[in-house]
Amino acid sequence: MLRLAKYLKPFTLGIMIAVALLFVQAMSDLALPDYMSDIVNKGITNGDSGYIIQTGMIMLLIALVSASCTIAVGFFSAQIAAGLAKNLRMDVFKKVQGLSNNEFDKFSAASLITRTTNDITQIQTLMGMMIRMIFYAPIMGIGGIIKALSENVSMSWIIAVAVIVLLGTIMIIFSIAIPKFQSIQKLVDRLNLVTRENLTGMLVIRAFGTERFEEKRFDKANADLTETNLFINRIMSFMMPFMMLVMNLVTVLIVWIGAKQISAFKMEVGDMMAFMQYAMQIIMSFVMLSIMFIMIPRASVSADRIAEVLETEPTIREPHSSKTFSNDFKGTIEFRNVSFRYPGAEEDVLHNISFTARPAQTTAFIGSTGSGKSTLINLIPRFYDVSQGQILIDGIDVREVKTHDLRDKIGYVPQKGILFSGTILSNLHYADRNATLDDLKAAADIAQATEFIASKPEGLETEISQGGTNVSGGQKQRLSIARALVKKAPIYILDDSFSALDFKADAALRSRLKLEIGNSTLLLVAQRISTIMQAEQIIVLDEGHIVGIGTHKELMENCLVYKEIALSQLSKEELGA
Repeated sequence: MLRLAKYLKPFTLGIMIAVALLFVQAMSDLALPDYMSDIVNKGITNGDSGYIIQTGMIMLLIALVSASCTIAVGFFSAQIAAGLAKNLRMDVFKKVQGLSNNEFDKFSAASLITRTTNDITQIQTLMGMMIRMIFYAPIMGIGGIIKALSENVSMSWIIAVAVIVLLGTIMIIFSIAIPKFQSIQKLVDRLNLVTRENLTGMLVIRAFGTERFEEKRFDKANADLTETNLFINRIMSFMMPFMMLVMNLVTVLIVWIGAKQISAFKMEVGDMMAFMQYAMQIIMSFVMLSIMFIMIPRASVSADRIAEVLETEPTIREPHSSKTFSNDFKGTIEFRNVSFRYPGAEEDVLHNISFTARPAQTTAFIGSTGSGKSTLINLIPRFYDVSQGQILIDGIDVREVKTHDLRDKIGYVPQKGILFSGTILSNLHYADRNATLDDLKAAADIAQATEFIASKPEGLETEISQGGTNVSGGQKQRLSIARALVKKAPIYILDDSFSALDFKADAALRSRLKLEIGNSTLLLVAQRISTIMQAEQIIVLDEGHIVGIGTHKELMENCLVYKEIALSQLSKEELGA
């Protein structure tokens, strides 16, 4: 919890006001038993109804003050807890936005969702309760002990025994429960992960008929979480009845001993009643603290998980003294002896990569699955940083430029087309909020998306569900390409973005791209030879090494790997061999 203490600074004034109100409330509650004692000892004993009414009115006023303080503290605690949760959620979200792929590999998506929602809710709940209890309970406990001793010292041992029994019970219970609290959030992560995988992979699950297997997998994660929760709840459910038992035993003991002292004229009835109420207040303060002790371990685990995200230093860092691209930006990309290895890996996945991609040219990448094509192009927008060597754009190392400035020059289409919930219009506007309707239509036309957009009754206002699940793979790719084209960037990176297109759409799209963005630098990853045959430069990768660079004709003559790939897809006549 201390790791998140700085987030309480904006609420310092509110906390101070709440503590002041709690102090007034506690003093009011501690004053009531004295007035009750006076009513019994002076008013009822002497039959003075005027004194009873006068003292009763004072007690009513004190009760009203206490109630007002309770309401005000509830308001402030709710405001502080909600404000703290809001700030934490925003900071976690911003932090996640700035993390590189390296950090995403460390935190799973399911875990990040749990940390942003469930974990922060635990902190919010604790904070709301803590302000009301953790400050109030000590004041009541200490004040109750002082007041009880002032009433009767001879019975103070009863309170001492009760406090020792309560503390011992709390320590025993929490020594058993805390290890379970530490594991429960990981079990929530696991349940979220299984649920997320089932929802996103529902079609595959149905296609392979593995519903029963997935049900068992979910049931296992669900049962583990339920079992842990039940264990904790069973342990904690013992606490409240035990507290009530101690409270009732203390009451009986006070009445029994107090009655003997009253009969011996060593104590008045009102004093015994006041002592009893102070004893109850002391025990209730321990009940409140025990409730906090139930919540604090789990919230502490949640706080550590949130702090872990907030304290993570991204590996992709902004340069201390950044350079800027010139106004006469060309978009020439040079890989100079680049090698790359994933964090924790034993060997490089890219080895000594060197080539130059020039404006007004298409540079294509081809190779077998796992040869490093996507990894290579992901180094350009700094989704990862090179392990060795340099990537230069217009002669400037990409690590010396702010990531925003770098990515602002790039129109990117990922290997897996991603659309956001909203409309086709909002998805196209994602690249440029200021793009005109004509710009959007032109981009859609180049991407061969006009026909299917026009077939929809709502056109550009057609709703897109989360993840684009209500459009086909080819339509999703076309919209992803159109979105990148809206940016009108000097550099375009298309990572296997034609794989779901038919040959006709593929050819038409390549033709329009060449015509419309002819002055831009185009980097194209593809699996189909027909997609890259016309590229000015084709780079062939094999196990992270460049094994060929040249045009289609040159590679057919000089590169065995390329020739094998080509002949596996097209005939010699189609290849022009």
